[in-house]
Amino acid sequence: MTNRHPVWNGRSVAPRSPTPVDALPEVLPLTGERTVPGIPRENYWFRRHEAVYLALARRCAGAVVLEAGCGEGYGADLLAHGARAVLGLDYDAPTAAHVANRYPAVGVARANLVALPVRDGACDVVVSLQVVEHLWDQERFLRECRRVLRPGGALLVSTPNRITFSPGRDTPLNPFHTRELAPAELGDLVAAAGFADVELLGLHHGPRLREVDARHGGSVVDAQVAVALDDGDWPAALLADVAAVRAEDFVLRADDLDAGLDLLTVAVRR
Repeated sequence: MTNRHPVWNGRSVAPRSPTPVDALPEVLPLTGERTVPGIPRENYWFRRHEAVYLALARRCAGAVVLEAGCGEGYGADLLAHGARAVLGLDYDAPTAAHVANRYPAVGVARANLVALPVRDGACDVVVSLQVVEHLWDQERFLRECRRVLRPGGALLVSTPNRITFSPGRDTPLNPFHTRELAPAELGDLVAAAGFADVELLGLHHGPRLREVDARHGGSVVDAQVAVALDDGDWPAALLADVAAVRAEDFVLRADDLDAGLDLLTVAVRR
């Protein structure tokens, strides 16, 4: 395969964008394609993502880490505090420039995720959270993840659970998603790409968020979606509850996967 970045090995990373800091927004715009920190009405989704990054940070300690689809960059930055090196890749040029300027601990490059610009076996860990559902060629992406991992390296991939995220639908609810996965589908996809010891976990609301659910008709997610679809003002009580969500309000469990909000697979390159 061609057009790869030939030098990145955890010490030498792809060149950063020359875009000046003052030419970039402090906060990336909300498009529905990614979540960003620092916006009260977006806080639930940000914390839901952050909870998984925090759970995976120990697996990245001392490692050469590639994040495929780094988005705003807050997750790559979180991992970089304990990792040996982190390279974040994103296809969107303004997003990659934003990461380069806002998170100096993260190497960053713009890249197509089905042709990763990294040499074979260069990485100890590949992280890709809430990305695979956006891709048309999921199988090729996972084969690329395997290629850049050393033997025994870890693949850490999360994605919305199709069963709970788009219930009863043939097409994803989110227009930026191409194909959402149920637990068995995710596990089979990862195994078929050449990974072993495939472990699946589900992200669930913890006790405090279950109380929040009860205050908002049984689902704080549905309450947020209803406001977004109506394009109306946020009820004060809903906004207060959403703004108060913390990463520790979510729990990862291996049981009851079909009821999980998001799915996480942890696998090893054969």
